[in-house]
Amino acid sequence: MIPVTSLGEAMRFLKGESTIQPAKVDREKIFSVLNEFPLDMHDVKGQYQVKRALEVSAAGGHNLLMIGPPGSGKTMLARRVPTILPELTLDEALEATKIHSVAGFSKDFKNGILTTRAFRAPHHTISDVALIGGGAFPKPGEVSLSHRGVLFLDELPEFKRGVLEVLRQPLEDGIVTISRATTSLTFPAEFMLIASMNPCPCGYYGANIPDHECSCEPGSISRYRSRVSGPLLDRIDIHVEVPTVQYKDLSALPTGDTSATIRVRVNKAREIQHQRFEKLGIFNNSQMNSKMLRKYCVLDDRSHALLQNAIDKMGLFRPGL
Repeated sequence: MIPVTSLGEAMRFLKGESTIQPAKVDREKIFSVLNEFPLDMHDVKGQYQVKRALEVSAAGGHNLLMIGPPGSGKTMLARRVPTILPELTLDEALEATKIHSVAGFSKDFKNGILTTRAFRAPHHTISDVALIGGGAFPKPGEVSLSHRGVLFLDELPEFKRGVLEVLRQPLEDGIVTISRATTSLTFPAEFMLIASMNPCPCGYYGANIPDHECSCEPGSISRYRSRVSGPLLDRIDIHVEVPTVQYKDLSALPTGDTSATIRVRVNKAREIQHQRFEKLGIFNNSQMNSKMLRKYCVLDDRSHALLQNAIDKMGLFRPGL
């Protein structure tokens, strides 16, 4: 990159009349605001199992669905996921910056570039075009604006089914292709999907909260859950229950690791994956195919017994669950 201050200076350089040294990227200066997160996992009281699930999700790049009653902290947890993800590399930052610049969001840049991973949380009334991208003059949608970051879908069953179904291509391929009569555009869309939902329409099924007993009929619960298709759920690797937090946890001082501490463990896990997949063209566990799973995820006898019990007796893969 050869920086110039005027067209005349550019002409003199091109004619060989002057010499301009290429710009050097000072990553430390550009990313000086990298760790300035106003949120921290340490703020979340209780929910140790869910925080562990989010750490595993961040370490392997897995999509995750949280299921729990209102007020259990699903949104609070989701908004803290970017704080435990690995730092952006310069190449990743440039990719994300270009997408946001095309979409007209350059005002969000710090030091002229995106220095933290994107966190996008569109409302459930969003259209398929706004989510996936497009329009008369095609622009990136929320899935592309989440590239190298997090796409959070709160109240997943409240999204229109047709809107959710367009997520299947980017979740599978990591890209979005928009075709028009005169052109076809492809936008990158490699993101972590974090979603949340209530267990039933009223939200309190199985919550055991006094004065908030679930009154939903079995049929309404089934219809509510079926708003999210099986093929989409299959692309969400981790499903975790988010229980209500007991008063003793709410009234206590915050406990648990900080985001910075969790990020260290996530970075260590990512480095192991990088070394494992260096020659295979992938970057993390979530991108493994079935052949790689058989090679790197060999189960011992105890794990086989656990999985067999989950499938044969608990109906792990039974339709509708």
